[in-house]
Amino acid sequence: MTARKAGRRYAVLGAAVLAVLLAGCGIRPTEVPTDFGAAPSRVPCTLSGPDLGSRSGGEFAVQVYLVCTSQLVSVDRSVTLPKGQGASDRVRLAQALLDELEQSPVGAERQAGYTTDVRPGMTVSGPGKGDPDNALRLSVPPDDLSPYALAQIVCTYANGGAAAKDDKVVLGGPGDDALRAYDCSPEMRTRPGLVPAPAETVG
Repeated sequence: MTARKAGRRYAVLGAAVLAVLLAGCGIRPTEVPTDFGAAPSRVPCTLSGPDLGSRSGGEFAVQVYLVCTSQLVSVDRSVTLPKGQGASDRVRLAQALLDELEQSPVGAERQAGYTTDVRPGMTVSGPGKGDPDNALRLSVPPDDLSPYALAQIVCTYANGGAAAKDDKVVLGGPGDDALRAYDCSPEMRTRPGLVPAPAETVG
């Protein structure tokens, strides 16, 4: 046997042994890179919403925006307004929505990965002296809120009946804090921590 033939035989034998060893370890050799895509998310961010039909005793069906996988996602809730008040009472509705945002998600919401960045203890009031009729004033200046908390409040108010007719949310802090008209933009809902809430100063 020539040296060349012997070399080929040993090369073939070595490849066969290597394949057997890899198979024994549970590894299959491959010549092509395999891309299985991103790992599936363990946080579905989906819930079976409650029945949003008729309510009794001053209850109203609402949607609030919570944070899930760094995005804003709407969640169905119900709020109770004081007897004799309806959903048309914008300030009381705004406070009820704010109370919902301040509650840490529990049960199915928590298991689905929802969180809130709105801290407890905030209140909201109607327009101050010289403010436009659609203004809402928070007990904390909007500039002092985290981007997530501000986005949650703006989008919840914009879609929950507490905004102006043009869906803009006019917010300010206590006293003579500057008022701004905020929009709940699609970009802000998908990237609330990176995209500032679109706003324009209200004179």
